[in-house]
Amino acid sequence: MHVLDNPVWHALTGPQRALGRTTELAGRFDPDVAPFGALASGSVTDSVWEDLAQLVGPKGTVSLTGDLPDLPPGWTVIARFDGMQMVGDGARRLGMDVGSSPPGSAESGLPVPVLLGSDDVSEMLALVEVTRPGPFERRTVELGGYLGIRIDGQLVAMAGERLRPPGYAEISAVATDPNYQRRGLAGHLVLAVAEGILRRGDIPFLHASTTNMGAIRLYESLGFTIRRPVVFLLLEAPG
Repeated sequence: MHVLDNPVWHALTGPQRALGRTTELAGRFDPDVAPFGALASGSVTDSVWEDLAQLVGPKGTVSLTGDLPDLPPGWTVIARFDGMQMVGDGARRLGMDVGSSPPGSAESGLPVPVLLGSDDVSEMLALVEVTRPGPFERRTVELGGYLGIRIDGQLVAMAGERLRPPGYAEISAVATDPNYQRRGLAGHLVLAVAEGILRRGDIPFLHASTTNMGAIRLYESLGFTIRRPVVFLLLEAPG
């Protein structure tokens, strides 16, 4: 099984182990970091669900993705999200190699992205509230690699890294204030984040909703290709 077929599990048992809890059969991120959990690759016994239920807690919620076995009795699907997993492994089509000028240079006419950290969380949460790019919690910034664009001091766009299974890094939280859309800021930030991922030797990937064709076309124009359809399930654990 490819690591991207179960990216949450491979992130939790690899580079991002410190940001969640795992057993031999299941794992989940700390809830204030991300809502995602995972079952061990290849495990189909009832024990995997029992381990996950212990990690989530009675009536707790968790988001799963990947090739999942059938839900056992007691688990409830709260919501389902269909998406596409896209991979940007063509380094010559990404980052500093795109266009005639480096991202953020005077020639490109776009602002230079700035690194975002814990001091920026309140502004990041406010931007997420307006744009709804997907799950983003108070400690999500600890997953790393978040960049933003400020105009007149205001944070108007951001993007960063979320899951980091070995050899890969997911670009996520791509958000632009509605008053500043259609200026190329989203693509600008995606390229900047992808450049950082590629420079350290990893491959960028991302997920886009199947209903958001505008985003899928944007990512394809930046050199990403569709790898596979994916499903995200928001589940409630047994009581």
